[in-house]
Formats: sequence, structure tokens, C-alpha cells
Amino acid sequence: MPRGRSLLPVLVGCLAVLGTAGEGCAQSADKVQLQLRWVPQAQFAGYYAARAKGVYAAEKLDVTIRPGGPDVVPEEIVVGGGAQFGIGWLPSLLAARDRGAPLVNIAQLFAYSGMREIALKSSGIKSPADLRGRRVAVWFGGSEFELFATLEKYKIDRNRDVTLVPQPYDMNLFLQKKVDAAAAMTYNEYKQVLDAGVRSEDLVVIDFNREGTAMLEDGIFVRADWIQDARNKAIAARFLRASLNGWELCRDKPSECVEIVLKETHGRGQELQAWMMAEVNKLIWGPPAPKNPLGRMDPEAFARTAEIGYRFGVIKKTADRAAYTHEIWEMAQKKPARLP
Repeated sequence: MPRGRSLLPVLVGCLAVLGTAGEGCAQSADKVQLQLRWVPQAQFAGYYAARAKGVYAAEKLDVTIRPGGPDVVPEEIVVGGGAQFGIGWLPSLLAARDRGAPLVNIAQLFAYSGMREIALKSSGIKSPADLRGRRVAVWFGGSEFELFATLEKYKIDRNRDVTLVPQPYDMNLFLQKKVDAAAAMTYNEYKQVLDAGVRSEDLVVIDFNREGTAMLEDGIFVRADWIQDARNKAIAARFLRASLNGWELCRDKPSECVEIVLKETHGRGQELQAWMMAEVNKLIWGPPAPKNPLGRMDPEAFARTAEIGYRFGVIKKTADRAAYTHEIWEMAQKKPARLP
């Protein structure tokens, strides 16, 4: 979506309809649900902003945003009909499809991976090559494959040359120096380490994007059979158009989006949410600027993610481009003459 596009035309268009024909926005809204992969936080700020600023309503949508958590699998919920839209990492989507789940990605929001492996400079680790012989912590259950691909790149056998340690959802193992390196998301755990008193200049950060081993994270997916219906395609396009506008707001007015998110967290974590908003914007917008417009899947990044997934057994058969579609994104770019 062009950077210059804003929320205003959508909202003004809605008011214009109400002021003339007295219909359009006044018509009943389509009720849909969005299933997040984690708890309310700035990682999902664009969706909360689209709802709070009336952008979904302007597109005749009544959107319920369902929080996720450690025991929530968005792919299962969408397959089961509990939500029309889900937010998930592409490897999880490909794994679900590999098991027969009829899911398809309709938009890719994060252009870059937020996963990192970090180490203290005092450990002697300077690059991924130095992980050989070390205790390396990582989250298992789907978050380990970027690390595996990086180890393979440096000809480090993950079964013999390193000791892999299951990492809990905190940084205590790293902070207590029980491991030499640990996984951290740029928008969350990395800040936990800084907040614990570790200086950024004392850290070595392995960036999988720079290593060429990154996998795609937050994307929007739906049931493939649901999206075949013309009416549902139109709903999905309206949902996506509003969501992209919400993310544009968070790019242009991040502090406003943080305030919106804080209403969902009941005011908790203002400093973390502000940090997360800034870091998530980097994953969406860069630098460097993504090759593809906001929300449009990058075929090269898809192919890399799928290839890594196949190589490490996330999927048993190679994934094809049927796992994503540009159709809904293209429909979302067509600004309607008047809102339906």
C-alpha cells in the first residue's frame, strides 16, 4: 500500500455516505473474528488501532480480536471455525497445511524476522561460527529452525557440535550464565536483558536476516475453502484494507497506537509497549525498506522459509505457492467508489 495513504479518506468517505444517502456505513456490519498468536501487545497494534479508530467499522466490519497465549494455536482455531482470520508465523501455517489443514496466507505483515540469538561478548562468541561447543538455548516447538539453518550454514552439527537447551519464556538462563547464547525477540526478550542491566555494547547479536536464514513471522491467514466464496473474498479484502491502514497509523503515530494497546493491557507495561511498537515497525517497514509493499508476500522470502522448513522436517513435502495468495491483497488496493 502506498506510504502516503491515510485513514482519513476512508473515514471521510463513510461520513459522506451517511450525509447523502443515509446508508452504506449505516448498514449492518459483517461480524468477523481475528485470532492472535499471543496476548494483547504492540506486536498486534495495527489491528487494535483499526478497531479503535473506526476503520473496521468504516469498512462495515464488526471485528472481535481474540487474544492468544502459550496454549492457543491460531491455525487450529481458524480451521475449526472459531475465527475467520488468524495471525501466525509462516512455518506454522506450512506445517498445518502439511497435515491437511485448508489454510492460506492472504497477507504478510512482517517483512523481517524478529528472532535473534544473543551472547555476551565476554563469552568469546563473536559470530555464529563460535557457537560450536557451546550451550545454546532456543525455544522449541517451532521457533528453533532459524537457528538450525544458521548452524548448518557454518557446518555445525546441531546434534554433536552444540548442546541445545530448551529455553523457557524468560531470559533467566542467559542472565544467570547457565547458557552461552539464547534466543530473543527484538521487541521483547532483548529488552528484558537490557532491563536486567546488561548493556547493548556488551552483547553480540546474531541476526538471522543478515545470515540469510530468516523465516517469515506474522502473517494473516484464512481457511482456503472459506475464501473461495465471493462474498467472503470481499469481506477479507475490506478487513485487510482496514488492517493495513491501522498499521500505517502505527508507523506514522506510534505513540497513539501505544496508548490504544495500553487500553487492552489495562495500562500495564507502557515502557515495554513503546519499545515493542518501535521494534515491530522496523520488522514491517525497515530499514532496509522491504522490496514488496505492505502486506504483499515476498515470493523469495516465502521460498526461503519453505525451503528451511522442508530441510529441517517442519514439512514433509515441499511447499508450493498455493500456500499464499495475492488476490485478496490486490482486491484491498482497489479503493471503492463508495463504501458498500
